[in-house]
Amino acid sequence: MPLTLSWTDVAVRLLLTAIAGAVIGFNRGARGHAAGLRTTTLVGLAAAVAMIQANMLLSVSGKTPASFGVMDLMRLPLGILTGVGFIGGGAILKRGELVTGVTTAATLWMMTVVGLCLGGGQIGLGIAATTLAVGTLWGMKWVDVRLPREHRAAVVIKTTRDSAAAGEFPNLVGPLGFTARFQRQTDEDGSPNITVGYELSWRRAEAEGPPLDLLRLVNERFFVASFELTSETRD
Repeated sequence: MPLTLSWTDVAVRLLLTAIAGAVIGFNRGARGHAAGLRTTTLVGLAAAVAMIQANMLLSVSGKTPASFGVMDLMRLPLGILTGVGFIGGGAILKRGELVTGVTTAATLWMMTVVGLCLGGGQIGLGIAATTLAVGTLWGMKWVDVRLPREHRAAVVIKTTRDSAAAGEFPNLVGPLGFTARFQRQTDEDGSPNITVGYELSWRRAEAEGPPLDLLRLVNERFFVASFELTSETRD
């Protein structure tokens, strides 16, 4: 960072940070996530302003023995990174085993680093980091949705009390690549019906969509009371 910083330098750094934040934030906003265009831009600008302020203080730190001696100017940007950690933690939600917002939190962290680079005058590094971030969010999404991953769901079916079909449920879904584990059975008072719960697990790519083939097969034999995904990570 140069000792003397002109207002042209400040304007260029802030403008590049705003552009980087807008480009990265557009990806989050277009996918309907909470941390979208404005959030990523503000996070980046906050980091850039912190580094610009540290840059401006370089020329006045430790001038004379009577002054404040030595200033640890990196405490300011490091504090910014710590603060963004709290914001990122707020973006991550967990309901049971269902986790959402991990990629959004990582995007805010990355945008902070981009802002620190551009605010500190490392323009080339900041542009390179922005390019890598955009390439990761847009390009690798295509790869990510095509990678097979583990899924789990809870399904509850209804059948008659004297039927043996409920015990055949694991064998019914097995040929489709699903593994069913018995969870519970509930008797309905005064009714010949019972409800049986299973935990399902399977491996499929996200691009293949929901397991409609499973639901069609099960609906042909049973009455499906509920079907709920219990384990999935969303960005």
